Amino acid sequence: MGGYGINVRRKGRIIALFVVLALLAGACAAPSAVQPGDGDSFTVTLSVRADTLLDNMHLLNNEMHELVPDDGVIFPAAVVTAFEGESVFDVLLREMRDAGIHMAFRNTPIYDSAYVTAINNIYEFDAGPLSGWMYRVNGEFPGRGSSRYFLLPDDVIEWVYTLDLGRDTGGALYDE
Repeated sequence: MGGYGINVRRKGRIIALFVVLALLAGACAAPSAVQPGDGDSFTVTLSVRADTLLDNMHLLNNEMHELVPDDGVIFPAAVVTAFEGESVFDVLLREMRDAGIHMAFRNTPIYDSAYVTAINNIYEFDAGPLSGWMYRVNGEFPGRGSSRYFLLPDDVIEWVYTLDLGRDTGGALYDE
């Protein structure tokens, strides 16, 4: 009878472990407000650039130099389809996947948003402690997570790599 109790207890722990893993897997999934085709479609313009690195290649490890295109443009400005309720993040994720461009992100529960850590295998902190990816829409840096910025028709989305918390891209969120 004692052995039976141990097995039930062990099964309970295993079930609890699977529940926790399922919840974690759900939390790690890309945030997305809609699925393509759920609403009306419209167009936006998307580009991804790392031209700030061109004059600062010395900040990267030598093996990373080949990741930076000669003109710094990873994804040239292109008119792409977005769907009602989609965020900047949703469009970036889809377009990078469709173009075969590596992208990495993590969810930040405290901000309830995705944080883009890498595009084209160029990661945050690769060019120093203040480097990483930022985005602007219609020339403005919104100061909120990309999965919390919902798109409108004709928005212009620019992802840029900063070396200095946005001070070098016009996106500094604070002054020192």
